[in-house]
Amino acid sequence: MLQRSLAMLLFVSFLAAGPASAADVVKMNLNAIYPATNFHSQGAEEFAKRVKEYTGGTVDIAVHPGGALGFKGPELLKTVKDGTVPMSDILMGVVQGSEKAFGISSLPRMVTSYEEAWKLYEACKDLYDKAAAKWNQKILYVVPWPPSGLFTTKEVKTAADIKGLKTRTYDKNGADFLANLGGSPVSLPWGEVYAALRTGMIDSVLTSAVSGRDAKLWEVLKYFKKIDYAYPLNMVVINLDYWNALKPDQKAAMERAAKEVQDIQWKKSAADNDESLKAIAENGMILGETDAALAADLDQAADAIIKGFLADAGPDVAAVVEGFRKKK
Repeated sequence: MLQRSLAMLLFVSFLAAGPASAADVVKMNLNAIYPATNFHSQGAEEFAKRVKEYTGGTVDIAVHPGGALGFKGPELLKTVKDGTVPMSDILMGVVQGSEKAFGISSLPRMVTSYEEAWKLYEACKDLYDKAAAKWNQKILYVVPWPPSGLFTTKEVKTAADIKGLKTRTYDKNGADFLANLGGSPVSLPWGEVYAALRTGMIDSVLTSAVSGRDAKLWEVLKYFKKIDYAYPLNMVVINLDYWNALKPDQKAAMERAAKEVQDIQWKKSAADNDESLKAIAENGMILGETDAALAADLDQAADAIIKGFLADAGPDVAAVVEGFRKKK
């Protein structure tokens, strides 16, 4: 209850001039769902630091990493909408059940590079902003996760090598994608993955090189195939009631900080991916690229999922997704 009470505190009072006192500061909590060591949480901390600097201390954001405030998962849109927490980071794909547009970046093989991921974000930005507004919130910035690939016990050269793999996946799209390729997807909490690999319950994992590095998957697996499964977006949002209570100069300062942190974090995501690929290779993993033949099979498996997604996505979402795919 104490955490929830803290999350609801908002003090709005302004001085005409001079330094801000405690009573003149807008205080907001930012719910961060990943651990403090994760680059998304670190980005949120940097954002809060810059906001405080650029507003002369009149906006003070306290970041609570690791889901410390107790809010995670599909209910986060509603949690921010109601003002239970004024700000949060949200993995877009997790809330696509509430707003279909937020599932776009999690679709398999929509993009295969950071450059394409940025172009997809630009194509979808208006959709995302409208979707957020429907839920009484504003998107401040978005950052992609590094691309997911396949960590395996045996080398994957062709689509046929995926058949029968018992692969831990992190969402329904990933499960359907691998099932379309003849695999046997398994849903498991991340904390159980290492033990499941040890016991043979699973023999592969669909995840990023960053997660593979952090989990030291080279101790239990030998290969990593770079299949560029997806570059899913994480967004930082603010409740519109809190946003609208800010003065124009405070809003401008927050937008400045958001743009800067977004630029930094996109580069950080790419850099972390490169560093992680190097680290897993140095620890004995064999890395493999996706050739044209495998790419074609992966795209075919992904196509069925994308078509299923668009079937009930609505005309606006369908137009953007289909338009992007045609240009690509």
